Amino acid sequence: MTADVPSSRATDRPGDTSPFALGLLLRQAHWRAAAVMTEALRPLGIELRHFAVLIVLMDRGPTVQRDLAATTGSDKAGVMRAVDDLERKGLAVRRTVPGDRRVRMVEITPAGVELFDAAHVAAESPARHLVAGLEPEEAERLKELLTRIAYPPAGEA
Repeated sequence: MTADVPSSRATDRPGDTSPFALGLLLRQAHWRAAAVMTEALRPLGIELRHFAVLIVLMDRGPTVQRDLAATTGSDKAGVMRAVDDLERKGLAVRRTVPGDRRVRMVEITPAGVELFDAAHVAAESPARHLVAGLEPEEAERLKELLTRIAYPPAGEA
């Protein structure tokens, strides 16, 4: 006995009408972008997980370590390993928080800022190549739409 196959199966095919298609396309796009950016960061000696922490530190300044997990989309153990690596490389430091010795604040170092800047230069060409099939206004619109999906207004999550 064979089951009927629904006409809107969730696949990675362009034009899939399944309600799951958007998630699958986002995942495929993420994997492709992650692979491209991983290659751009490799010569600098860091991985995307390290760069995610550096982005937060550049954006927010010194940040409590536990807040890095939620901000980077990682778990606590993953963030601790990334911060350990950054600290070993001299790109970030942990400091105690006055009044609570159990809490650690993570801060980017001057070497971390230099690497952050170098990573942006290294990623420019691969990032352009990633969206080469889009018109410039389409690439900007895509970023805008993805931002709205990733960060919905309060109450819509």
